[in-house]
Amino acid sequence: MTAEPKAPACELCFADGGSLVVRNELLRVVLVDDPDYPGYARVIVNAHVKEMTNLDAPALARVMAAVYAVEDALRAVLAPDKVNLASFGNLVPHLHWHVIPRFVDDAHFPQPIWGVRQREPAAEKLAARRARLAQLAEAIRVRLAAAAA
Repeated sequence: MTAEPKAPACELCFADGGSLVVRNELLRVVLVDDPDYPGYARVIVNAHVKEMTNLDAPALARVMAAVYAVEDALRAVLAPDKVNLASFGNLVPHLHWHVIPRFVDDAHFPQPIWGVRQREPAAEKLAARRARLAQLAEAIRVRLAAAAA
């Protein structure tokens, strides 16, 4: 892996980036506190790298296995209509993946969550999804452990 020194202005070098679910020597998985998107997760490489090609083949495979494990846990626990996977890094050039459960009744569907808001989501549906976050975190931990075995 070709890591750069921690960047003083990089928020992901010095903070978890959300509620920590699991951390190992390569990466961490966090749940993002987004009121419209309970279950929104990030897979964040611990070292300050900008691009996927900064990773060697084994690290690359482990990061993608973690992304897939988080997606699988989201699907099992929250049963979203779709899961969005994204890796941008334009504003925070520290390698991380967004794993976002999407529902046809969410605030932005079918637009990206950074797009134009389409509706106000039903408070009871958001609350029901929030109530499953502990179950989601456990499902993520189980799947990551299985992927590492």
